[in-house]
This record gives sequence, C-alpha cells and structure tokens, in this order.
Amino acid sequence: MAKYLVIVESPAKAKTINKFLGTNYTVVASNGHVRDLPKSQLGIDIEHDFEPKYITIRGKGDILAMLRKEVKKADKVYLATDPDREGEAISWHLSQALKLEEKEIHRISFNEITKNAVKTSIKHARKLDMDLVDAQQARRILDRMVGYKISPLLWAKVKRGLSAGRVQSVALRIICDREKEIESFIPSEYWTLDIQLKVEGDSKLMTAKFYGFGGRKAEIKSKEEIDQIVAAIQDAEFKVKDIKTGERVKKAPLPFTTSTLQQEASKRLNFSTQKTMRLAQQLYEGVDIKGEGTVGLITYLRTDSTRISDEADDAAKTYIRTSYGEHYVSQIQKDGNANKKVQDAHEAIRPTYLTLPPVKVKESLSRDQFRLYQLIWNRFLASRMSDAVYETTSVKIEANGYLFTLSASKIKFEGFLSVYKQEDEKEEKNVLSKKLTKESRLTLEGTEQKQHFTQPPAHFTEASLVKTLEELGIGRPSTYAPTITTIIARRYVAKENKNLYITELGEVVNNIMVEAFASIVDVDFTANMEYLLDKIAEGAVNYKTVIRNFYPDLDAAVKAAEKELAEVKIEDEVSDVICDQCGRNMVIKYGPHGKFLACPGFPECRNTKTYFEKTGVTCPKCGGDIVIKKTQKGRRYYGCSNFPDCDFMIWSRPSDKTCPECGSILVYKGNKLVCINEECGHVETIQNVS
Repeated sequence: MAKYLVIVESPAKAKTINKFLGTNYTVVASNGHVRDLPKSQLGIDIEHDFEPKYITIRGKGDILAMLRKEVKKADKVYLATDPDREGEAISWHLSQALKLEEKEIHRISFNEITKNAVKTSIKHARKLDMDLVDAQQARRILDRMVGYKISPLLWAKVKRGLSAGRVQSVALRIICDREKEIESFIPSEYWTLDIQLKVEGDSKLMTAKFYGFGGRKAEIKSKEEIDQIVAAIQDAEFKVKDIKTGERVKKAPLPFTTSTLQQEASKRLNFSTQKTMRLAQQLYEGVDIKGEGTVGLITYLRTDSTRISDEADDAAKTYIRTSYGEHYVSQIQKDGNANKKVQDAHEAIRPTYLTLPPVKVKESLSRDQFRLYQLIWNRFLASRMSDAVYETTSVKIEANGYLFTLSASKIKFEGFLSVYKQEDEKEEKNVLSKKLTKESRLTLEGTEQKQHFTQPPAHFTEASLVKTLEELGIGRPSTYAPTITTIIARRYVAKENKNLYITELGEVVNNIMVEAFASIVDVDFTANMEYLLDKIAEGAVNYKTVIRNFYPDLDAAVKAAEKELAEVKIEDEVSDVICDQCGRNMVIKYGPHGKFLACPGFPECRNTKTYFEKTGVTCPKCGGDIVIKKTQKGRRYYGCSNFPDCDFMIWSRPSDKTCPECGSILVYKGNKLVCINEECGHVETIQNVS
C-alpha cells in the first residue's frame, strides 16, 4: 500500500486532518516556518540582485530531521500549509529544506478543515504558486530592509534598542497625527432644547427637539439665544405642521472578514486584535468537541472577502427556514466586495458546520473561545437573513416661527435582528400619542435646556485603527494584529481603557521618521507598496523589480540621515538633582520608557530615579511646579510636583499665562491658548508655539 505524507504547520491542525484520512496517510506538523532570514545580519545580498540568504531557524533542526525521515518513507508528499501567501511561502521553504524535487511537490490548500474540503484538495493537488511565494518574499525583504537599515539610527538618536518597521511606522504616524488633531482641537459651545408637549385629551408626555427657524435648520450657540427661543414659545400656539409615516429598512450585515471580526470582537467582547486572532486560529485548526473528536469550527481566519460558497449559503438558508421560518430567509445575494483592494482568494469567516451551534459545543470550549465562536456564528446566520423593517413616524411642530421635530419608530419585522443586534441598535424611547393628528391642540408642559461643547476626534482604539488601516489600504488581514501588538510592546503607544495614546517615546520616534524618512511613513506610498505586492501575487510584476526600485531611495535616505543625526547627537543633560548615594549631579537619560535620571558614575554607582521635567509653570492650587508626568502605561499628562499632597493635573500643555477673564491657567491647543475653565471659554491666538 502506498504511503502518503501530509505536512501542516501546527499539531492541532495535524490532529484535525488526521481523522479524515486513512491509515496510509501520515500527518505531521512543521510548527510554522522552518527557514527565515538570519537575525544577526541583514540577510539580503545587495551586490547580487538582492538575493535573500535563508537559514534554518534555531530550534527547528530536530523537526526538520524528523520530517526528512518521514519524507524518505513516503511515496507522495502533500504540503498542506495555510491558504495564503505566508502559507505558500512556508510550503516553499519546506520544499527547499527537505530538498523535494518539483515532481514530488503536491500543494494542497483548503478554506475549511472539513472531511470534504481536505479530500477534495488532495484530489486537486497542484504545484507551488511561485507568484504567491514571491509576494511574501518581497514583503519580508522590504520589511527587513526598513527595519535593519533604520533601527540603528533610532538606536543612535534615542540611545536604546528601538525599532522601525515599514507598516508599524505608518501606523504610529496615523496615531500621532490623530493626537495632534485632538491636542489642537478647540471646543465650541452649543445648546440643545427639548420641549415636553401634551395632546389635548391625553396625559402622555411627548418630547420634541428644537429644529430651526423659518423652515431652516439652525444651531443654538449661546445661552442668550436659547433664552430668546424659550421666551418666544412660552405662550405661543403649537401647531402640527406635518405628520409623515413610513418604513425604514435596516440591512442585514455582511459576514465577517478579518478586519470586521477584529473590530466587532473589540467592541463587543473587549478582545485585543492579537487575542481575537489567537482564538480564531484555535477554532480554525481544531478543538476537541465532546462526541465529535477534533473539529475545525470556522473557516480560514485571514481574509478580506465577504464571499460565501453556494454550498454554505444553501445550508444557512435551510437552517434559517427550519429554525425561524421562510420570511426570515434573505432573497438577496450579498457579496459586498466592491472594494478593489479585496483579494477574493478565500471565503468570509463562517462556521464550518451548522450542525454544531454554539450551545452544542459550549462545554467543550473555553469561555473566550465560545464567545468568539458565538459571535461568528450569529453574524454568519444574520448575513443570510432578511433585513429588519421599522415603522417610522416623524412630526413637525411650529410655535411662533420656531420648528420642533419628534419621531418614533417600532420594529415591524425583526429579520436578522432576531439573532444579531448591532451596537448602534438603540431602543426607541419616544412614544407618540395615539391621538396626535394635524388638528391636535398641543400644550407646552416644560422645557429642557442643555449646554454642550463640541468634542475632538476620538482617540484611536485597536478596532478603529484596524478600520483606518484597511480603508487606507495599509497592511493586509495577516498584518493588522502584529502591527498593533508591536507598537504597544515597543511602548510607542499606550493602551488605556481601549484607547490608544502616543507616548513620549513614540512621539520622538515618529518625529525622526517623519523628518528623515518621509516616504517610508507616507500613507499613500505604503498603500501603493501593498498594491505592488498584490500585483506580484497576480504574476503581473516581478518581485525583484519592486525591490530594485525601492532600495536606492531607502539607502540614500539612510545615508543622509546618518550624516544629519551625527551632527545633532544628544548628549546627556546634567540635572540639578544630587545622587543620594555618591553626591554627583545626576544626568537625564532616555530609556525604552522615556526619560529617567541616572548617576554618571555608572557602573560604580547604579542609582536611578524617576525624572519629572519642569514646565516652568506654577501650580494654581498650591504654588508647586507643574511637571510632565506619565500614566502607568506611558500616556503623558501634567501634574503638580507636590503630589500626593496636591492632586492638580491636566492633559494639555500649560502656558505661563493666566486667563484675563477668570484667572485660570491657559493651555496650548495648536496655535491657540485656551482657558482650562470650560465655562469661561476664553481663547487667544498666538503666533509661535514652542
């Protein structure tokens, strides 16, 4: 009997696949990549057409020895790594390391680990797709060039082992740019006015909102304006100008892509992108299910397609028809892949077996695995269901020329909402009186005035950063999680209560990158590079051509930066703080977590202290120094040096000026000085901001 060898990446995947194949098949795992560029050097031969130098990854010698033994026993070798560029590259590296001849290479790939998918893939084994391999090689080489050429400059500039990356540096810049927008944002005042009305003969209160004047929408910008409106309507006659009834359709969502799964798991389950991908990988590769054995519960997790196979679509609709009824089955084909950036190689993320609903497998899954599986299950089912339909009523009311509106809606048909309620789905609290008609007599029962201030753009969360990266065409499904994980791990960005904040260290690194390597951190340049990588994968562009065009500009920028950075090398600044161990004046140094005080007598004296940089502004509460501080995770703020005796703190940089109107501190907001007392609202324009 012939012997067949199937090589996959992980033991979990091997275990899942093994149960589908006969005794003449042996399934083994490579545990991921077996070869890579060396860590100790660039690993790219610049002089010989950028040829990469691959070596066996440390610790993989024993695995390769085991694989070589299995290859010798086998009549045929199947390479069954993941169905994407990286998976193709792993298969190619395996073929090289195991010295497989081209005729011996049988590449198989499947979007889901099911018996049917695996057996079908074996019947349709193919050769390696070198275009996909080259696209992955190009990404690896480009990333290596950026990291290994620029990182030493950051080391020299900031004095510690920092790093730069082709995608991570752009992500860092996007966060920095948002922080600058937030810091320079000046809030403006506005007011809202709600009125409570009663219809004659009905005790029910209805709430209407101010809309405008003379048929036009208008904003209320001050207390004087709102007082004027309230005075004008107090004794006015309220007339119903218009009543409109209709229907509003809420469309069913598309099934998950990698990006949308990461966003929803962050919003609903509070998972980081890294955690979402780790759990999804477990669900894809296989989990031991009671009574079923090892089962791959979801399809491949790295995809930007919303396409669903006809077989899966039919199965979902049959399930919905049986469980909910014919009316709940969508009659519309939903693909939604209008975006040109989409690589439609895989299906959307969906459950592999509709015979295994979440409740059936709950006991076999960890709490977090279950929550993610349930989210994927519900979203997929919802995507095959009918849209939700609402009955809507909107009313316009006039009083003394001022217009007010009130609206109400109620669900007429739940559709997909019966399984998947969306985050923005809010209960409609306003209920209209059943007696309300155009002829109704209305009486004013009360008014509610509220002062508001416009809000700055929101800080990025992991979810909103993933969405932005996807919209800008930066990175691909496999890169979002590692990119975000890296900039947080490097302490360039701090994560607090889901929000991402730039740290002092991240700001320094970004400033160097923008100044010396503008094209590397340019959003359009990076998006275009992703486009070229896609073209390599399609076979339309040679991967060496992309590298040949990229390297000279990078090399020139590095050489120019080396010259400039050498001229502005930062020396240790001597502080007025005396070392309490040896009496020397301590110096200010820069570490991975920002500035700190160190004794210049190192290594004899190893004393260090926390460094608080003075702003030159005195605390309005106690007269102490306002210093620059950082939260535990690295977000910068300004607080009193006399803490904990004084709890004064602000997020914006203080100036040495006080407000001429109320005496509070003025803080910098872009090219303006703004009073920290919101009720005062004093603003001054300044010419130069240091």
